[in-house]
Amino acid sequence: MNIKTSESSRKKTSFSRLLVYAACLGVGIGCLSSVYYFTLQLGTKTIWTILPNVLGTKDFYSFAWIITAIAGLLVGLTVRYLGAPGGLNVAIDEIHREGRIDYRQTLGMVVASWLSLVFGSSAGPEAPLLDINGGIGSWVADKLKLAKDETRILTFCGISAALGAFFGSPLGSALLALELPHRLGLEYYEALIPVIVSAIGGFAVFRLATGLTIGGFYEFPAYDKLHPDHLIYAVLLGVIGAGLAVLFILIFRFTQRLINSFCIRPILLTTLGGFGIGLIAIVLPLTLFYGERQIQTIIDQGRQLGAGLLLLTALGKMFTVSLSLHTGFRGGVLFPLFFIGAAVGMAISLLIPAIPPTVAMVCIMAALTVAVMKTPVSIALILAIISDTDLIPVTTVAAITSFLLTTHISLISTQRSRQPML
Repeated sequence: MNIKTSESSRKKTSFSRLLVYAACLGVGIGCLSSVYYFTLQLGTKTIWTILPNVLGTKDFYSFAWIITAIAGLLVGLTVRYLGAPGGLNVAIDEIHREGRIDYRQTLGMVVASWLSLVFGSSAGPEAPLLDINGGIGSWVADKLKLAKDETRILTFCGISAALGAFFGSPLGSALLALELPHRLGLEYYEALIPVIVSAIGGFAVFRLATGLTIGGFYEFPAYDKLHPDHLIYAVLLGVIGAGLAVLFILIFRFTQRLINSFCIRPILLTTLGGFGIGLIAIVLPLTLFYGERQIQTIIDQGRQLGAGLLLLTALGKMFTVSLSLHTGFRGGVLFPLFFIGAAVGMAISLLIPAIPPTVAMVCIMAALTVAVMKTPVSIALILAIISDTDLIPVTTVAAITSFLLTTHISLISTQRSRQPML
């Protein structure tokens, strides 16, 4: 099936009509995101709470390698028979070249990403959200026979609606959708207002459907009001975050080269990848899953864990994320990077008590993520919402410091300047 409609048959549309399309798309994706969220919750509870109770075991995490290996087998079979998009690099390249995301394998990505998230892989949800919902935006644009530029805008709208739902920050999510394709800042500026409208729609419907509170994913320790010396700490933390990003990218690429050096069939590869993730989780339990809930564990128990174990856990997470993605699990790196940043930030605060733990954690989360993903504005806004803090000044300093130090290195190879408008 040819999913492309000839450019000559596409039509230009007015800005006001485009806003209506964006709003409707946001509402629709908000509904779909709610369904996806409830199935994730049900699946996770069934595998990791109900099943252990049925089996009568309290030390279920010791057998995590069985669950994650089964997950690898199921993901491999899903990709083999349903197909699944190639991930963030491929999606961004499609957006630049064609103004769209190929949606023919969306069902495979839905199933593969659900399995990856529910069964404990370290791959995060944002890359599947981009693939799935960006593809929905492209599909809607095809049905409306929109021109290439409007198709790209609705593709961004689909992405931002899903990100707005899951991150709880419509403005931050809209900017994240538009920053991701580029290394040096947002360039598809004409899409900004429609993308924000769509993000608001997705955010509102998702929060109403799920009943989740607005903002404040985590409860960070109380801290004194910001002092001028915190800006100095922010620069230092930005430098550390940049160094962590370089280490993460080196580990990511090393893991890729190592795995590619073996000729292993895809289904066997994902099964072995799941087995490896589970084995690491036996030693470092916090590396299991993509890190969203485990961040609160670091906040609450970081002092008891100690700086050494926190740093070792962060390093282990770098390997499990790399292993997850290079063996075929579907997902992204954003929430795992938040987790790594929180672990390292807490360790730094323990080693340098003058730096408040909340300041250290949020600044490292921002600096590391921005250095890897090249999204300085959106990450500062998203972290302000999910951390429920007023640390935007210092997180911005940390983020921009790490961004400037790492402009020549990036995990996403297809990030580039926009194509000239037709």
